[in-house]
Amino acid sequence: MAEMPAGEKSVADKYDRLSSIYDLMEWPMEFLFYSRWRKEVLSGLKGRVLEVGVGTGKKLKYYPPDCLVIGIDNSGGMLEKARKKAEGMNNVTLLLMDAENLKFPDSSFDYVVTTFVLCSIPDPVKALKEMRRVLKPSGEMINLEHMRSSNRFIAWYEDLINPIIVSMTGIHVNRKTVENVGKAGFTIKDVKNLLLKDVFRKIRSKP
Repeated sequence: MAEMPAGEKSVADKYDRLSSIYDLMEWPMEFLFYSRWRKEVLSGLKGRVLEVGVGTGKKLKYYPPDCLVIGIDNSGGMLEKARKKAEGMNNVTLLLMDAENLKFPDSSFDYVVTTFVLCSIPDPVKALKEMRRVLKPSGEMINLEHMRSSNRFIAWYEDLINPIIVSMTGIHVNRKTVENVGKAGFTIKDVKNLLLKDVFRKIRSKP
C-alpha cells in the first residue's frame, strides 16, 4: 500500500491513539441521537455499499444482512475495534484505506455512506470526488455530518473553537460540507436538518 500523505497520516495517528476510548467518548451522542439516525439511514440499503470511515464499526449492525458492505478506514486502531464487532458478519469486509485514494474501480457501488467523517478528512472535496467515481451512475451517496451552521452566532462559536478541536482530534467543526458535496460534482437531492438548527444534517445526493 502506498504511503499516506502527511495530513492523512497525522489524522490516522490521532485516531489510533483515541481508538481505545472512542466509543466511550461518543457514547452520550450515540445514545441520544446517533444510533437512531444511523439505523434510519442504513437499515433500508441494499446491494453493494461502501462505508467511508467505518471507525470502530458501531454502525455495522444496522445494515441489512443481504447488503454487501465494504468498510474502510485510515486508522488501524479503529479497524481493530471494528473487526471485533464484525465477527460473524459474512457480508462485511473491512480494509485499511485512504478516502482520498480509493482502491476500487469506477462504478463499483450502489451506495456510499459517511457518518461524521467528512469533518476529519484532510481534503474532503478530493475524497468526495473519489466517492463519486466509485458510485454507479444510478447510485446514491448518504452523508450524516456535522458542519458549519448558517446561523451566524453558532458559526462564530464553531470558528472560535475549531483550532482547538483540530489540534486535539483532527476534526474540523466548521466545514461547509453541503457546498463541498456540490463542488465534488454531486447533484444534491435532499438536505435535512437534524440537530442544533443546521449543525447536524443528512445529505442525499446522486453522482
